[in-house]
Amino acid sequence: MARQATRYVCSNCGAVSLKYQGRCFECQSWGTLEETRLEEEPKPGKGRSAGGPRASVVNLQAAAPEEFHRTVTGIGELDRVLGGGLMQASAVLVGGEPGIGKSTLMLQLAARLDPSKTLYISGEESPNQIRERAQRLGLKPENLWLAPEVRLESILETIEREEPALVIVDSIQTVYSGLYQSSPGTVTQIRECAGMLIQAAKRRNFVLMVIGHITKEGALAGPKTLEHMVDTVLQFEGESHQRYRIVRSVKNRFGPTNEIGVFRMEESGLEEVSNPSEFFISGRRADVPGNSVLAAIEGSRALLVEVQALVSKTNYSMPQRISTGFDLKRMSIILAVLEKRLGIETWGQDVFVKIAGGLKLVEPASDLGIAAAVASGLMNRPVEEQTVCCGEIGLSGELRAISDSERRIREAAHLGFKRIVLPEANTRELKPAIQKLPIKITGRATLQEALDAMGI
Repeated sequence: MARQATRYVCSNCGAVSLKYQGRCFECQSWGTLEETRLEEEPKPGKGRSAGGPRASVVNLQAAAPEEFHRTVTGIGELDRVLGGGLMQASAVLVGGEPGIGKSTLMLQLAARLDPSKTLYISGEESPNQIRERAQRLGLKPENLWLAPEVRLESILETIEREEPALVIVDSIQTVYSGLYQSSPGTVTQIRECAGMLIQAAKRRNFVLMVIGHITKEGALAGPKTLEHMVDTVLQFEGESHQRYRIVRSVKNRFGPTNEIGVFRMEESGLEEVSNPSEFFISGRRADVPGNSVLAAIEGSRALLVEVQALVSKTNYSMPQRISTGFDLKRMSIILAVLEKRLGIETWGQDVFVKIAGGLKLVEPASDLGIAAAVASGLMNRPVEEQTVCCGEIGLSGELRAISDSERRIREAAHLGFKRIVLPEANTRELKPAIQKLPIKITGRATLQEALDAMGI
């Protein structure tokens, strides 16, 4: 029999330590080590035969192709994020803040999807509570079966007996196995229970949707290996008190990553937003300094996003730098380039940057939009009306070429903007169809030239 040993596992990254310490040695997080009992693997020759059954190997070209089918969910924005629909025998992890709409989206998915049977494993709500929510949303799913169960062995028996086409687990933090002494929600329980459910999905060819909690930092709770085990990771962005919700595919083995779907929370549940650009730039004031419009790329779609910057004299010895929806370190680099290369002094000024609508920008092409908003707010001159910008800023103040410039130009022209400012390298070989669009394409080589073109 394998011996049990006590180890301390980080709930943030999954690193294992022999003794307890306040800080994880791997991810440097404080207070995340949890006591766990692990079974030591038997050594070769002791309890495990070295000449056991061997794994079969197959040549890649000789392997028989297995046909997999996608199931269209009927929710267009969700299908876009998933890469076209739900893949057979796949595991999808859905994370987000409490009350942001995870369970609502799963209930709407179960109502619109038409498989032979959908099994909803509820560990947090009773069947009456789920029924009340379905009635409030006006949903009457006929093929939805509820199972208020948290014990893994009972859940697997139910799946074997009912043979569902879709299984929804709400949530994985409430599921536990009797084989382990640790309580539900610990690293060992989450990892092992998720692994057994994923194996069952692969073996019986059903779609597994797993809802997961998130930490206070906004990351998915549990070991990092949980995200590696599943096929797709979907994460809700934005605040739960806002009307709009953004679903982003952080990982997708069957489609593009960083794809987003935009929803609007109404009394009838989550409704799709067909044109997200109009939402992100709605209500903006072009005559106010500190605002700019950025042409961004999220996944396979182009979006126009409003960037807001507020620059004011600081009352502290160290100026404040606060960013919402944009990396704070990159913002510091942009401020340093403005001060060193353009002579725009940001020292002694508090700088607050916000991406309107709750979107999080990660691509380098958003640098120019941030710089234009900060420079406009600092110099108290608004950006020229009906002007869009995009571009990556180098440390010497140059504008570097970006990807997908033609899609950005098309989106700006579609929404009626008159000019787009982007790196000069992206304007040299444009297609004739792009040049004929009713928008002036302005290419600039440096940040100073780009700001001059925008009237700052």
